[in-house]
Amino acid sequence: MQIHNLTQGSPEWQQFRLEHFGASEAAAMLGLSSKVSRTELLHMKHTGTAQEFSDWVQKNILDHGHAVEAMARPLIEDLIGTELYPVTCSEGLLSASCDGLTMAGDVAFEHKQWNTELAGWVEQEVLPDEYMPQCQQILLVTGAERVVFTVSDGTVDNLVHMNVFPDLEWQERIRAGWAQFAADLANYVPQEYPAKPEADPIMSLPALVIQIRGEVATSNLPAFQARAERFIASIKTDLVTDEDFANAEATVKFCEKAEGDLEQAKRAALEQTADIAELMRTIDHISEQLRAKRLTLSRTVKDKKELIKASILNQVKQAFADHVAALEKEIAPLRLVFQNRDFAGAMKNKRTLATLQDAVDTELANAKITVDAIAAGVRGRLTWYREHAAGYEFLFADLQSVIQKPDEDFRLAVNTRIENHKRQEAERAERLRQQQEEARQREEAAARGREEAAARAREEAAAQAAAAASA
Repeated sequence: MQIHNLTQGSPEWQQFRLEHFGASEAAAMLGLSSKVSRTELLHMKHTGTAQEFSDWVQKNILDHGHAVEAMARPLIEDLIGTELYPVTCSEGLLSASCDGLTMAGDVAFEHKQWNTELAGWVEQEVLPDEYMPQCQQILLVTGAERVVFTVSDGTVDNLVHMNVFPDLEWQERIRAGWAQFAADLANYVPQEYPAKPEADPIMSLPALVIQIRGEVATSNLPAFQARAERFIASIKTDLVTDEDFANAEATVKFCEKAEGDLEQAKRAALEQTADIAELMRTIDHISEQLRAKRLTLSRTVKDKKELIKASILNQVKQAFADHVAALEKEIAPLRLVFQNRDFAGAMKNKRTLATLQDAVDTELANAKITVDAIAAGVRGRLTWYREHAAGYEFLFADLQSVIQKPDEDFRLAVNTRIENHKRQEAERAERLRQQQEEARQREEAAARGREEAAARAREEAAAQAAAAASA
């Protein structure tokens, strides 16, 4: 760990934050922050500009937060029995600006302003995921044994705290996350998304006035018709930008209202007479034109949005598939096994192109982090396997399945299978040796039998010869 002599909030401190991956940014990097999106963080790091705040936010939230943090620090010092010092530190590109760290470096302090909901979780010693990355990166960078996570308004009455201990799985996720973030940052190209637009003012139609005395007495219907038809002809149905969609949705509502107004004017005229066919046909014609345009525009808005979503979804799926293919090339012919990512689910309830793109980009980054970790594990096990199972590959026709086991389980499975094979081979060799020994013994016994029989035959022949000679 390297300690940096920087004053929090100073220009030097701001520059340090831009050049490092800070603990307070870890949640945004993982797409877990409710305040800053991953895309916004990428943009800030790319452009070298820090997030800007209004004077009110600076005074009433940020400055006030530092003030209550300073008030809470001695309360936590009393709790842990030692002093805490604000410190900015780093390990490589990872950094942490600790609200407090003991001289021994074993306890870190992280303070959040009083929030009833967060305080409720902390009282139950449950830390929401949004705050865990910051604490785990503080532990990772400082090497501290625990973080005293505190929520308070600087008073004893409103102060709750809990201990957060190192979690290797979280810390590995953070390291992998920053590695993917660095890769994305190197290839980042800013995209400009205008603020959600307001619909352009819509050309208003004059109120349709009709007076009838058995015939049409007065009416501005011809002028109304001309104005309405110009309006209908001006409606844009080629939708591309957020502004186009906002205009289209407002126009749909306007057309729907205009249809209602026409129907109301028609009913008012009918109340005066029942025999004004041409008037009614004209009103019906205009109303039908408005209705047709409204329905067309509604379908166009819906279809275009679905087309844009489908295009973004296909792009992100292809990007993920390409990433997986590159990883699998390194372990061929093996394949990676992982849970499919719900890119479509990440797109739900996103109202603008910017939030939609950020959602899928963040999901893609997290998907890459996950499969990168899986691939790293498989590569490590495959390297070990090639070294320790050389010559025994025929035993592992199911390597695709076996290699998905955790490291220790995989090594145990490989060693056990090889040892079992060696034992079986040794037992087979021993049985063969015994069979050969038994065959040799039988052959020797048979040879001895033959020799003994031949000897007896020779003795008998000699005896017979001797008997014949004596006779």
